[in-house]
Amino acid sequence: MQQNIVEVMDLIYDYGERPAVNGLTFSLRKGEALALLGPNGAGKTTTVRLLNGLFAPTSGKISVFGLEPFRQGDDVRSKTGVLTETPALYERLTARQNLDFFGCLADMPSVERGKRAEELLAFFGLHDRASEPVGAYSKGMKQRLALARTLLHRPPLLFLDEPTSGLDPEAARQVHALIENIRKENGQSVVLCTHNLAEAERLCDRVGVINRGRLLALGTPDELRKQVMPGLWLQVDLWSPLPQQVWRSLEGNPSVLEIARSGELTLRLLVSEQAAIPVLVTELARLGGQLLAVRPQPISLEDVYFALQEKDRQENVAEVHHALE
Repeated sequence: MQQNIVEVMDLIYDYGERPAVNGLTFSLRKGEALALLGPNGAGKTTTVRLLNGLFAPTSGKISVFGLEPFRQGDDVRSKTGVLTETPALYERLTARQNLDFFGCLADMPSVERGKRAEELLAFFGLHDRASEPVGAYSKGMKQRLALARTLLHRPPLLFLDEPTSGLDPEAARQVHALIENIRKENGQSVVLCTHNLAEAERLCDRVGVINRGRLLALGTPDELRKQVMPGLWLQVDLWSPLPQQVWRSLEGNPSVLEIARSGELTLRLLVSEQAAIPVLVTELARLGGQLLAVRPQPISLEDVYFALQEKDRQENVAEVHHALE
């Protein structure tokens, strides 16, 4: 069994009138990537700050590499790389000077940090402008330099907040490949805070959906789909309207969880599992259904995300109404 490098238990952080983090419990294994999804103000950034020892938790337990972040913050931060939602660079310094400065803070030897800086500047396409002040850089260039700064000391644990924000598609694809490679080759772990659901699904082993400081769900994308929306949708295009015996068969089929019509020649079926599709199609044809096309439409992570957020919103409304009674 892989070792957990992060363990969080019943974590609470009070900020203002309500907790910014409210009872979070999760873990992270070596080499794993975990996405934290949630709207602005959900508690994602506060969680990252708590894990890096910048805040003291109100209650609960945090362990990062077996260390207590708030009490052993310097030791924890020596093993982590944090990309914040803003680049956090010194704009009067050049890109090369920025990396040298942050390498010094990480206690990297001079030769090592120089060599590593040149590698990253080349990788992110900044080498030709590495001697220019960062204040003259575009948003995308600053984002690439911030990523280079985060990776500079090869930390075993990365916290990446919107890592492809401001990047063009080619640069974003390059960052995706980089994250996949460092996990595979170096065993580095990643906590990814993002609004990009496709990015989270592609890069991460597990996804945690957060709102109002609470963890609404945690699991692999497939586990979350099954938890929130069992089955998958199947669009069926017809040559002619279905005979009555076909409708009766559909309505009585235990594999068909829901039927949605869209005109006489198109219908959508929510089926229990992918394995039920061939059997269902064979039965429809046997009973006289004339099928033009059958298109499975797996439930997206976006569907899951919004379903969880809507459920939480409704529960919040119910709590407010109950408190006012």
